[in-house]
Amino acid sequence: MKVVQINATCGAGSTGKICVEISKLLSEKGIENYILYFEGESDYPTGRKITTDYYLKSQALLSRAFGNYGFNSKSATEKLIEEIEKINPDIIHLHNIHCHGCNLKLLFEYLKDKKTKLVWTFHDCWAFTGYCMYFDMVGCDKWETGCESCPQKSKYSWILDNSKTLYEKKKSILKDLDLTIVTPSEWLAGITKKSYLGNYPVKVINNGIDLSLFEPTQSNFKESYGMTDKYMLLGVSFDWDERKGLNDFVQLSKELDEKYKIVLVGVNDNLKAKLPESIIAIGRTKTQKELAEIYSAADVFVNPTKEENFPTVNIECLACGTPIVSYETGGSSEIFDEACGVSVPKGDIEKLKSEIINICESKPFTKNACVKRSSSFNSKDKFSEYVALYEELLK
Repeated sequence: MKVVQINATCGAGSTGKICVEISKLLSEKGIENYILYFEGESDYPTGRKITTDYYLKSQALLSRAFGNYGFNSKSATEKLIEEIEKINPDIIHLHNIHCHGCNLKLLFEYLKDKKTKLVWTFHDCWAFTGYCMYFDMVGCDKWETGCESCPQKSKYSWILDNSKTLYEKKKSILKDLDLTIVTPSEWLAGITKKSYLGNYPVKVINNGIDLSLFEPTQSNFKESYGMTDKYMLLGVSFDWDERKGLNDFVQLSKELDEKYKIVLVGVNDNLKAKLPESIIAIGRTKTQKELAEIYSAADVFVNPTKEENFPTVNIECLACGTPIVSYETGGSSEIFDEACGVSVPKGDIEKLKSEIINICESKPFTKNACVKRSSSFNSKDKFSEYVALYEELLK
């Protein structure tokens, strides 16, 4: 068996890390495999970069100018196809390909002719919408019948609203494939089955994490920031904005009294300057161990995300023994159970605040219960399910 994974990145970001974890598992089993990717740099031995970051930026500008997201990048797609031909894999596994490096028409016409077994992991909803990756915040359900007059057009196109055209193009191009769709959450599986891709088999394989890196870890984090007599509320993201619940944290900082302290990890310098002084803002951690120390120091992990698939930060906090309160968003609440966390209706700040106070002061959840739940998401176990899927498809 020979496997090719195709993704925006290799080793960077959540999807890039997932690709590398799957690749390592395949290599351990002696299975030849490669990761073809488009942006950033990677020294991963079987990673092969298809194009330059400058080229991607130019294609992103074209996409914004003409509103044709996913249908530029012809030369990069031709190079991608050349690499696939050289490798001649038995399995082609797609991940995030909406990084301005792929021309969908060229790629899927080739894949139909090649007749190679195809797996596509959906890390968001882009495959069955005109433009967007998520539609929860704008309350849009046009993807169920046909996108048009896109309420999020300005994110993807400066002038033209081609959401209807792109929706119809994708719907036509993505027919008649030898395709198995994988989603990390039951939520996304349900959404996918309602879309024009609902006739394909859909399998749920949860994301996993390396439990040897994330575990309860001794830390002097609270002492370092003068919080030994405070309840520490933690939020972690590497793309803080309204979608990730930033505004909700700001509101919580105004409503909770002084014995509660909010710590946000992954905040860039520009955003730091805009946040209230009552919020401790930290940049990206240099190592996973440092992040595990911060998770372990927290009294509660708070995830007020407004749009989400299956956030690995939820698993990471549980693995470090920290309970969670999350909005009922996407597959976020699939990660914890009643022994280690609680979900509240999206946007309900009062309920969120109430549950935070209860978790901190009443301590209904134990460290052991959190760690036990996280053991369900061991990356080696989870990503072994992909290897089993490949083997099943080739029978």
